[in-house]
Amino acid sequence: MTKTTLALTSAAALFAALGAAPAMAQTTDWTGPYIGLYGGATQENGQEDERLRFDRNLDGNYGDTVSLAAGGDAFSPGYCGGGANGNSQPQGCDDDGDNAMAGVRLGYDYQLGAFVIGAVADYGVGSQEDSVTGFSTTPANYTFVRKLESLAAVRARLGYAWGPALAYVTGGYASGKIENGFYTSNGANTFTTRIDDDKADGYQMGGGVEYRLAPNLSVTGEYLYTSLDAGDHVIRVGPGTAPATNPFILAPNTTGTDMIRSNSKFGMHAVNIGMSYRF
Repeated sequence: MTKTTLALTSAAALFAALGAAPAMAQTTDWTGPYIGLYGGATQENGQEDERLRFDRNLDGNYGDTVSLAAGGDAFSPGYCGGGANGNSQPQGCDDDGDNAMAGVRLGYDYQLGAFVIGAVADYGVGSQEDSVTGFSTTPANYTFVRKLESLAAVRARLGYAWGPALAYVTGGYASGKIENGFYTSNGANTFTTRIDDDKADGYQMGGGVEYRLAPNLSVTGEYLYTSLDAGDHVIRVGPGTAPATNPFILAPNTTGTDMIRSNSKFGMHAVNIGMSYRF
């Protein structure tokens, strides 16, 4: 069973548990504002075929090959998702681990018969990572890391109420703050950050069940998927102490090579539990 399947199964089980309580008469009124806390587990949704891309002639186009002096691709050993376990590709990478996020939310609902429409804004902090590593023939490893430090979202909610329970779907705008990192075992070249854009914008969507425990207190179980377009993180590989035959500075361009990761998307699954106070 994959991590994604496990997360979805866990969310479905949580929703079923929340909705399994005995039905009550339709007396619960969901209209009004609320404030709450939430927290849960997160899992990155990485791109399995991600790789590194290179601008060998520094013209702004990242479609070049870093070639060896004798010919051939200096990154022919390949790539893998996660952080490197060693300098060579057969040693592979560690998977980006699952993590957690917690935050606060504020919302307003309006009930029309059994249907409930509303809006919710939330802000959370966490440390979910998304990494990719390339391996050169040296051998050496080159790892780019994105870490989502905080996430804000504004979403619409559409729900159906029965008894003390409210089942809903939700979706809207999301914006995150990204911490970019770069690590390498190459000690000969220099590695300078040229562009480090820490903002990422996109969308968030999902669904859940909210259950009224008391007139002013409710508990929520939900699944959310977040997709963000991360900003550029460009590394300039310079000469350092490398010889003139070094693939990054091989003539005719001896200045260096710009390097980025191929995937600009940051995807994340989250299964949350929340508690809200309703006014």
